[in-house]
Amino acid sequence: MESLRWVQHQCRRLLFPESGLSWYSPADSPPQKNRTTSGDSPAYKPAGKRRMVIARQGPYQDEYCSISKGYQGNRIRTTKYNLLSFIPMNLFEQFHRIANLYFLFLVLLNWVPVVEAFQKEITMIPLVVVLGIIAFKDALEDFRRYRFDKVINNNTTKVYCGKQRRYVDKCWKDVCVGDFVQLACNEIIPADMVLLQSSDPDGVCHIETANLDGETNLKQRQVVRGLAKQGSDVIPENFDSRIECECPNNDLNRFRGLLENPNKLRVGLCNDNLLLRSCTVRNTETVIGIVVYAGHDTKAMKNNSGPRYKRSKLERRLNTDVLWSVVLLLVMCLTAAIGHGLWLSGLKNPAFIIPDGTSPVLAGFYLFWTMIIVLQVLIPISLYVSIEIVKLGQIYFIQNDVDFHSGRLASGVQCRALNITEDLGQIQYVFSDKTGTLTENKMVFCRCSIAGVEYPHEDNAQRLELYRDQDCDDDDDDDCHPTVKVKSRSSLRSLSCRSLNCNHSSVSLHTLTGCEIEPGLQTEPLDGAAPRQVAFSSHMEKDVIPDPQLLHKLAQLSSPTLPLLDSMGDASQEIPYIIDFFLAMALCNTVVVSSPGLLRRTTNLTLEVPRNPIRALEDIKLLFPRFGVPRFASLSSPGGTVLQATESPSNFTQRLLFRMKGSASSFALPKMDIGEGEESQVRDPSPAQEELGALVSEAAEAEPWLEVESGGDSGLDQDEVEELMYEAESPDEAALVHAARAYRCTLRARTSEKLIVDLPGLGHLTVPLLHMLPFDSLRKRMSVVVRHPLTGQVVVYTKGADSAVMDLITTLKDDRQAAGGLRHIRERTQLHLDDYARQGLRTLCIATKVLEEEDYAMWLKRHSYAETSIENREELLQESTCELETNLTLLGATGIVDQLQEEVPETIEALQAAGMRVWVLTGDKQETAINIACSCKLLRESDKLLTANCANKEACEVLLADLLKTVEDGRGTVSGFTLVIDGWTLELVLRGGQEDSFLKLAGCCRAVICCRSTPLQKSQVVQLVRDKLGVVTLAVGDGANDVSMIQMADVGIGISGQEGMQAVMSSDFAISRFKHLRKLLLVHGHWCYTRLANMILYFFYKNVAYVNLLFWYQFFCGFSGSTMTNYWVLIFFNLLFTSAPPLLYGILDKDVSADILLQLPVLYQAGQDSLTYLPSTFWYTILDALYQSLACFFVPYFAYADSDISVFSFGTPINTSALFIILLHQVIESRTLTWMHSTVLLGSALLYFVFTLVFSSTCVTCNSPSNPLGIDVRHMSDPLFYCVCVLTAVLALLPRILYRSISNSICPTDLMKAAQLDRLNPEERKRSIQLWRANQLAALESQSGGGGPLLINPEDEAIKQSGSTTDSVVS
Repeated sequence: MESLRWVQHQCRRLLFPESGLSWYSPADSPPQKNRTTSGDSPAYKPAGKRRMVIARQGPYQDEYCSISKGYQGNRIRTTKYNLLSFIPMNLFEQFHRIANLYFLFLVLLNWVPVVEAFQKEITMIPLVVVLGIIAFKDALEDFRRYRFDKVINNNTTKVYCGKQRRYVDKCWKDVCVGDFVQLACNEIIPADMVLLQSSDPDGVCHIETANLDGETNLKQRQVVRGLAKQGSDVIPENFDSRIECECPNNDLNRFRGLLENPNKLRVGLCNDNLLLRSCTVRNTETVIGIVVYAGHDTKAMKNNSGPRYKRSKLERRLNTDVLWSVVLLLVMCLTAAIGHGLWLSGLKNPAFIIPDGTSPVLAGFYLFWTMIIVLQVLIPISLYVSIEIVKLGQIYFIQNDVDFHSGRLASGVQCRALNITEDLGQIQYVFSDKTGTLTENKMVFCRCSIAGVEYPHEDNAQRLELYRDQDCDDDDDDDCHPTVKVKSRSSLRSLSCRSLNCNHSSVSLHTLTGCEIEPGLQTEPLDGAAPRQVAFSSHMEKDVIPDPQLLHKLAQLSSPTLPLLDSMGDASQEIPYIIDFFLAMALCNTVVVSSPGLLRRTTNLTLEVPRNPIRALEDIKLLFPRFGVPRFASLSSPGGTVLQATESPSNFTQRLLFRMKGSASSFALPKMDIGEGEESQVRDPSPAQEELGALVSEAAEAEPWLEVESGGDSGLDQDEVEELMYEAESPDEAALVHAARAYRCTLRARTSEKLIVDLPGLGHLTVPLLHMLPFDSLRKRMSVVVRHPLTGQVVVYTKGADSAVMDLITTLKDDRQAAGGLRHIRERTQLHLDDYARQGLRTLCIATKVLEEEDYAMWLKRHSYAETSIENREELLQESTCELETNLTLLGATGIVDQLQEEVPETIEALQAAGMRVWVLTGDKQETAINIACSCKLLRESDKLLTANCANKEACEVLLADLLKTVEDGRGTVSGFTLVIDGWTLELVLRGGQEDSFLKLAGCCRAVICCRSTPLQKSQVVQLVRDKLGVVTLAVGDGANDVSMIQMADVGIGISGQEGMQAVMSSDFAISRFKHLRKLLLVHGHWCYTRLANMILYFFYKNVAYVNLLFWYQFFCGFSGSTMTNYWVLIFFNLLFTSAPPLLYGILDKDVSADILLQLPVLYQAGQDSLTYLPSTFWYTILDALYQSLACFFVPYFAYADSDISVFSFGTPINTSALFIILLHQVIESRTLTWMHSTVLLGSALLYFVFTLVFSSTCVTCNSPSNPLGIDVRHMSDPLFYCVCVLTAVLALLPRILYRSISNSICPTDLMKAAQLDRLNPEERKRSIQLWRANQLAALESQSGGGGPLLINPEDEAIKQSGSTTDSVVS
């Protein structure tokens, strides 16, 4: 189809050279012409990369008609066909298959009189049946799409009507580019629109993109800059601005354009101004936008793709064998043609041949084509249809496996690629992401370092351990929820999470680990709507317990007994750093603040600021000297001398001395709001919960100023009692905001222009937001530019990866003392970062920078130019952003824990035991990646770690050679090697021509860990291994950064985790947990490959066996192309009588049970080595089929020799014997025989007998010119007929039976041994499996030279000991 579209495009270019249509433009779009306008209207040039949009009801309606007539309407059509085009288009698509074209050629060939073999109608039956089945399936699928399109197109929305001068309801299909659309809260966006007006006073709109990418967290969108400040509604008739934007594309994260006012003032447009089709408006009363893309031009429809199509390894093998079948067919036809010519040459004026002047050579040529028609069944046309049916059945059983359903996520396996199920059984390399794939992707704040001082948060670490214990308890019994009646508030404290930022909603009482709330415990939201699921907001992530030391320092702002500086010591100098550190955590993010149950609520930023408990706000401002010269008396220089501040101690003491008024701002543990006198049903407090509650009690006792309220009026206002929900785009952001809130640095509200935060002792502070510089994978950091709420200065807060931030830290040269302090902070922070990485924590650095007003004004001018640019906008913005993020002052670092998913170590060990190489590709630090590798048993204690970190190409080449020598020298003495390579070295390998050396080294290692790797590098590594080594690869990931890797692998697995559905939508299969990969590959993958491979071999066998019966007959009929059976039986033999058993065989056959496959992963290696379907196996099958055809033909031949039976009488026992042989052959090859198998086998035989008897009794002229009336009836009433059939079947199948018996007795395969285990009782089976493992471990140990075997699970060491004295193994 792509080539056809290209041809159409070339034709349009010849006819309309100025049309401006690209080759992917819709076929029905008319050509567009340039139109030059006069006056203030600029010339519109549709050709190129831009699109012009003007208001449909605006002042330029005449110009609108000419501009927009080539744009798509909003009607969508995902169907392929309509009533008129279905038959021709479906046939056109089906005849793209070479097999269908081949059989169409045979049908047409049979219409040539000189080569006609059968009746013309009969030869059409197989092709018509196959085409009809596929057409019926396609019609059903297309009809489902039609009904879905109809529902979508008839949805209604409010569109501005020029005649009625108001917004009226219109169907989505009637919306056009340039229309003004008004949407209310919770309504779905019908088309891509530029946001022009919002009910929010600051021009903010929140949307939920779950329908687009699966992410449930809210995204913030902003009204076009300048429109929100006008203070008046947008009137479509007066909208005289023009929008110039890029042409439709599928990039969801980019939108470039500008809005040009009549005064030529241009305002840049970006992705923050675009509302995407299929998203939902949230937390905003009303919005108004102008449609810029409609229908199939929208980004959602541009990303709408059907199931992925990939060719499996087995399919490629099948295509090769089909070509061999063609060769075999040509040899047989050529043999018959030569034989026929020789036979005619040897005849001397025979009486039974009418002379027609045809020479023997020409007659042989005609017969060649006749035999092509007669032996057409040798090419299995029905095999392709059968494979599709079998794969659908396999997918059905995979998707309905209850073991894949996650109780928490309520999701199972999604099969998005319908044609590579067998590749699941042949995986050789597994490439895995780390975060969210091996780990939970539930980021929990664990530790931090501020100004070089580390705060371990030991109580919080204990809390996480308790959560993990509770998690395990919940996993053991998901359905058991013991409840008790609670009558007093005091009894609730042991159940609450008891952190300083505990939610005030009763919902927080019912769950400790984020599990679902019991139906009886849910509270009704205020507006009656069900609360939405918020990502990254489980109690484990939210309820952070502060570090007492850091809490004590931060409390100096609000403590009523604040000591003087002399008694405080040097710790007071850290307060500016601490405050800025928490301000950065609360401000430097894209978190959307909302409230549960208030979906229509618009956050009001005009909050009433409570009475300031501090004597003067100016006192706080004095705490923030310019960070260009930090003054910390507590920091020692490298020489050991204490750094002195320039200000006198007494001066600073006076500025730092505060008197607190009232207790409203004191730290308190919020009480849980439970109705008086009411009974609440909650979970029975577990020991883990009780111990968790005790942690905070100890913290409160250690800090007497902490006020733990137990009842009565808390003194908190409504905003304090109200629970806030943080909806973050990443779990890292959520973890930092929740941690800041634990220290009472609470982000309360956000708009595009300001934020409101709470600080201890200061209450609500309004922070003007000047700029947001978002995170990207190149910079690996994000920044916000704000005006400091206390000093009024322009401040930049930056957070990001330590590799990206540490290089931007300033080094002062003018002030040695200050430079020494900064150097000390950096060194201490780097030590803490390395320690965090060794513990497996994710690290982030936080830095700041104070800008002079002049510097900020100059930067703002350059940045505004970059924002309004259309060409090279991304590059200009990148330069502007990097220019600002320089000479930063390091504030500190954070360590965030992301625990492993359950059963990850067991899964990785099982995959490795199955012969798969597991590689981990992650962007984390090297130390973090190594720690996680140890935790998940990818890196064993006995392994030798090889580290590859290079700075240049020459060093990389030398290092790889040294590592290869190390591996060669260590063989026999080391149990295994694990290679760790960083992103820069990987780049040198991929671009420096070191691929072969790298692959050779990696092939010697048991595992490879690529750290600090980019998404592009991930896909390049997968492609390198796949193409260079020729192996079957699998990639598994959960985020958008894994999409390229998933699409590059032979099999892509997406995990529906915390980071949306981008990976799932790009994958071939989707699972909810990494542990499901074990059964998906070891069990279902093995079954799918084995079943499909055996079914394909069986199809080749039965086709060759039956076709050769016709070929052997040619030796007795002068190679005339005649057959010994009627045409109907010949056609239906493969189409009906023997087609159902292979389908059941391919869907339900089970050679080994699931339990045995899981306990013995080594059995998976049979699929990796393609032992079921080797080239030799194919030829053995062909030879067996040839022998069986000889026995099936010549046993009846000699049985009826010298008799007077007719040709059809001779063919009846041959057909019947062939049916028995083919069906019994499948019984021999099947590993499972159930009542369904018996029913299908007996039903196939019964159908044959019924058809032949009815056909023989009733049909007189069905086989013209012959007349087989009554022949089958007479034969099937003769006992000799059945004796011949039985004898023929026994002689034909005897060699296969003997071969199976001898091979399974003398040298049984591992699969055959494993199949025998299912027949043992549980105790004997367990003992036999232990003996098997012990023998396997001994073999592996001998191969590794005593360096230690590969353990399947922790109890294998005991198995080895118990099996060392055993001399026998499973046979």
